[in-house]
Amino acid sequence: MCLPGTIETVRGTVHDEAPTRISRRTALVAGVGTAAAGVLPKRGLATPAFEKRSQDLTHVFSEGFPVYSFDAPVRRTLVTVAQDGFYSQEWKFGEHSGTHLDAPGHFIVGGRHSPEITLDELFVPAAVVDISDRAADNPDAIVTPQDLKRFERRYGRIPKGAGVFMYSGWERRLPDPEAFKNVGADGKYHFPGFGARAVEWLLANREITCIGVDTLSLDHGPSTTFAAHLTILGANKYGLENVANLKRIPPIGARAFVGLIPWEEGSGGPCRLIARW
Repeated sequence: MCLPGTIETVRGTVHDEAPTRISRRTALVAGVGTAAAGVLPKRGLATPAFEKRSQDLTHVFSEGFPVYSFDAPVRRTLVTVAQDGFYSQEWKFGEHSGTHLDAPGHFIVGGRHSPEITLDELFVPAAVVDISDRAADNPDAIVTPQDLKRFERRYGRIPKGAGVFMYSGWERRLPDPEAFKNVGADGKYHFPGFGARAVEWLLANREITCIGVDTLSLDHGPSTTFAAHLTILGANKYGLENVANLKRIPPIGARAFVGLIPWEEGSGGPCRLIARW
């Protein structure tokens, strides 16, 4: 749809051609088909059972979505169906916008980029560590080794190769970007994240694949050392930020699929994150 003259050709077709006439016979056949569709199984459509066992963990990629640094995503309409015969937008955004992945190369010189994340790494058992009660009182709360051990006492061992997610309840602050960033009087962000010691424990004892958070950063907001980033990415693993709906999946037992686009030399990028159990 990008060849020269495409817009003009489609626009002319839409404006010049009369609408297709539907005969009485065609309408009757369509009516029979519609009635039959109500009786026949709807293949390809999600059944209630499937809906109960799957969850989108992705925020809608929207203009103005809060970002840690650089500019928020912006968009403009290129063509419309009414004027041009088809609809398309143009977006401008940084790789670390919306629900997105941090590849090792985001912080590590020589680290892997987006196309080098393997398919096996994009399917992970999910473990969700809930620190929302503590985060409600302390926006700078971090996930600690004690949180992980407490989680395992209650739900069982975190599986090898897992993606371990922090649920802090922070997504409730959307869609207000300022509340989500939560900049304090000190000029720093204040939101929860992973502590480096928790990441070290997971790498040493559970051989995880990734960590994820429902906030802007793997590290808690006021961090200036980015120790959680450096620890997980330095171990050749990846991170996921701005994850949605973690409260809606089981603490353990789900599998997550990370739909990452293999951006050329990408330091990460927006992705579609889905859980199934």
